[in-house]
Amino acid sequence: MKLITTIVRPERLPEVKAALFRAGVTGISLSRVSGHGGEQEIVEQYRGTTVLMEFHEKVRIEMACSEPFVEPTIQAILSAARTGEVGDGKIFVQPLDR
Repeated sequence: MKLITTIVRPERLPEVKAALFRAGVTGISLSRVSGHGGEQEIVEQYRGTTVLMEFHEKVRIEMACSEPFVEPTIQAILSAARTGEVGDGKIFVQPLDR
């Protein structure tokens, strides 16, 4: 068994979820997370004050997969989440014993 954790853009969540279900992955856990990676910081004006938004909103999806499902799951995530821009997300695969 493997634990696959992926962090994706929130706007890509419906596509990623649909791709996972098509790949046979039905059990997932979702979390809203904030992070900072390769994206540029966003500077906005709010009520006359300059606000630096260092962290970007993301969605973390976690799923446990048996060995035959690992590669199809990764390919499903890649095909649905990739936009070609910096900040598309990450995929982590870890062994899962219990």
